[in-house]
Amino acid sequence: DPSLPNQGPGRASNGNFVLSEWTARVVKTDGTVVQDGLAWSSAEATFEQLSSPGGNPYGKWAIAGAIDRDAKGRPWGWAIAEQTGKTHEAVFHLAEPLTLANDEQLELVLEQRHTNPQHVLGCFRISAAESDNTSPSVVAHDIRSLLDVKPLDRSVEQSQKIAAHFLAITPLLAESRKKLSELEVQKSTLEKSITTTPITRATEPRPVRVLARGNWMDESGELVEPHFPAALAESATELAMDRRSRMDLALWLVDRNHPLTARVLANRVWKLFWGSGLSRKLDDLGSQGEWPAHLELLDLLANDLHENRWDLRRLIKGIVMSKAYRHDSATTENLNQRDPENRWFARQNRFRLDAEFVRDNALATSGLLVRQIGGRSVFPDQPKGYWSHLNFPTREWQASGGPERYRRGLYMHWQRQYLHPSLLAFDAPNREECTADRPRSNTPLQALVLLNDPNYVEAARAFGERIMRLDSLEFNDKVVWAWTQATARKPSAEELHVVSEFWRSQVADYRQDLPAAQQLLAVGGKPAATELDPAELAAWTGVARVILNLHETVSRY
Repeated sequence: DPSLPNQGPGRASNGNFVLSEWTARVVKTDGTVVQDGLAWSSAEATFEQLSSPGGNPYGKWAIAGAIDRDAKGRPWGWAIAEQTGKTHEAVFHLAEPLTLANDEQLELVLEQRHTNPQHVLGCFRISAAESDNTSPSVVAHDIRSLLDVKPLDRSVEQSQKIAAHFLAITPLLAESRKKLSELEVQKSTLEKSITTTPITRATEPRPVRVLARGNWMDESGELVEPHFPAALAESATELAMDRRSRMDLALWLVDRNHPLTARVLANRVWKLFWGSGLSRKLDDLGSQGEWPAHLELLDLLANDLHENRWDLRRLIKGIVMSKAYRHDSATTENLNQRDPENRWFARQNRFRLDAEFVRDNALATSGLLVRQIGGRSVFPDQPKGYWSHLNFPTREWQASGGPERYRRGLYMHWQRQYLHPSLLAFDAPNREECTADRPRSNTPLQALVLLNDPNYVEAARAFGERIMRLDSLEFNDKVVWAWTQATARKPSAEELHVVSEFWRSQVADYRQDLPAAQQLLAVGGKPAATELDPAELAAWTGVARVILNLHETVSRY
């Protein structure tokens, strides 16, 4: 309007305005309020002011600020500073259809509360219409300008832009747009459920110089480029590019002529199955490490990796099917004298399982283990208050429910410095630094974990249920079956006698103190079987706790 500053539509010196809030209510002709504060489902505008002085919570002077009932502050609302002097439109959609009686009318209120009192509308028109609320009703300025161009004079890009706008608003495609929107929500939900791995993004590399006396502020040193160690770089000559990247490093590490990567990997895989590597210094195969006990064997394994495209399944199968691996761990006095550390691999090694495997073994023996592969981290039971000293933010451990709590230790949530107590007891590292070789200790605390940790108590109870359900077996046969399940051997006569006497004393105690039995059977996330006698089940749980605590059960023979 030519009567307004800068042709309006506002009365501010630059033609701007701020519509702080747009409200509506239904009143009768006598002024009685029938319905106050009608709800708006959405609003669109031809333009929203991009600048956001004073920390606008919407990031711009958005039309949404005019229908938020001041949820994010009173001053904010709709403005159009960069597009003054032009015609603008805003469309507000009611959340529910509105029908007025003969004695009712719609009352609209335009609240304009900007700190500059001139920021008010100077020329405007209000109209109402019926619509389906399923598509935007505003034609933006850029589309409006394209429609002013004769169809034959429009470019391909202009025609495509008009067509895209039409497809976005036509009622003919309302159902299709609704279905597409639902599919996009499903896609977004699926993508959020997929575990992602951070990767580096290519950016302009910063210059790196030789630092004179280590002074990082001295920029007079020679510029240096990424490269490989000179003693090992011959195998990388064919990988040369303008500037070496991480891809070059990755290719060089697995290059056929690289002498180290395959040997390190083969040595670490060997350690998994023997308790110690061919070189027992896993984190250093250089001059500071230990010379391999069987250099030719290490070369053979490394060469097999190279020739078979780093096929770890093939490497593992070759190791476990070898004659050396299939030896038992029994030794002789002659072997103990000639090869006390078993560097000849004339017998198997005995060593305690790693922390995750101790729990997995107990769950597998009990029948609780869920072997699902992949997915998010799980949270088995953990002592209350263990995370009480964690801040920024403070948090509480929430144990997982359902079958996922019985998944393998590989999927247990790992909080740096505060790893799960049962893992800590069995020498799992806290991941504050790289650990190539875990230590193995033997402490009373480990026995207490196996006896009292709720994860192992529940596993013992589930194992006890398996034992009790062997109705066709006599008592001694049940003990033999349970012992064999856990240790892969039958108990001796003395062991069978000790377990039998222990079971009888447990049954007697729990029959006299049934609440104690119920308390024991209530441990864990899976309810105990109600059809089984609680006193007997508690006694078998005690037997199972003993068996799961055996050195043989948590050790690899």
